[in-house]
Formats: sequence, C-alpha cells, structure tokens
Amino acid sequence: MAVTTESPTALSTVNVGVVVWLSSELMFFAGLFAAYFTLRSVNHEWPPDGVELETARTAVATAILVASSGTMHRAVHAANRGERRGAITWLGITALLGVIFLSNQVVDYAQASFSIDDNAYGSIFYLMTGFHGLHVLGGLLFMGAVAASIAGRSKTPVGTTVEVCGYYWHFVDVVWVAMFATIYLIK
Repeated sequence: MAVTTESPTALSTVNVGVVVWLSSELMFFAGLFAAYFTLRSVNHEWPPDGVELETARTAVATAILVASSGTMHRAVHAANRGERRGAITWLGITALLGVIFLSNQVVDYAQASFSIDDNAYGSIFYLMTGFHGLHVLGGLLFMGAVAASIAGRSKTPVGTTVEVCGYYWHFVDVVWVAMFATIYLIK
C-alpha cells in the first residue's frame, strides 16, 4: 500500500502579510468605534439636535458596497482560474461600485447639517466616515494597480495578487457595514 505524503497548500508570504496588516487596520477601526461609543455614553443627546443623516440613500450606497464584495469575489474566482481579462473586468466593475459608494459620501458631506468642529458627534462622524472613505479610495487605487500589474505580459501571479486585493476590499466592506449600523441605525 502506497502512502502519499502530500503537504497542504501553504499560504504565500504575501497572503500572511496582508492578513497581519489587516489585523492592524482592525485595531485602528476598533479605536474609532471605542471613541464613538465613549462619546455617546457621556453625551446625553446623541446625536445632537440639528443632525440629520440621509439614512435611506446611505443604505442604498451600503447595498452597492456590499454588492461590490460579490463582484470582487468574481474577480478572485476568475484570477484563480488564470483568466486575466475576466479578473480585470470584475475588478473594474468592483471599482465602479466603489466610486458610486464614495460619491454618496461626498454628497453626504456636502449636504450635512453639521461640520467636524460643531460638536463631539460631528468630530467622530467625520473621523470615522472620513477614514473609511480614505480606505475605500486606497482600495480603488489598489485595484487599479492590481489590474495594471496582471494586464499584458506581466508574470505577476494573478491568483495571489487579486486574492490579497480581495482580502482588503472585503475588510473595507465589513468595516462599513458595522459603521453604517453604528452611525445610521443605532439611535
């Protein structure tokens, strides 16, 4: 009887590095959430009078961002099959959905009835959503760089490259879902 000694597929150094980095990002956002709940606990009126949030429109933008996790999954699936063109197409669709999400945030800021320096609520609202928005923008730039690196005659490993981009994008999506629930739904 022959015994096979196949070893399980090892994670690449890049995968491990991105997961470790995302763990540090998780701690960063945990600090923002802790600040939000601390400020909320010491302020009797939360949010203060005059604060109006566009919950319905932002819920639609949230659904679009969540849908972008599905398109990112399709990009990773195509990349793992070695389909560079398919991966690039799905990355482009994901990026478009991300731009739509960010556009809503810009509209929210332009129409907000409060500013960052009006009160503690304004400060933490703009810090949390602003840092998240910067992470979305970073994800869009990351997708563009990944698409450029796997296009053409590059020898960049398609699967791993798109997969780590997917880790980041899914992370950004999950953080937003928690942030949306915290800021827009929990009163």
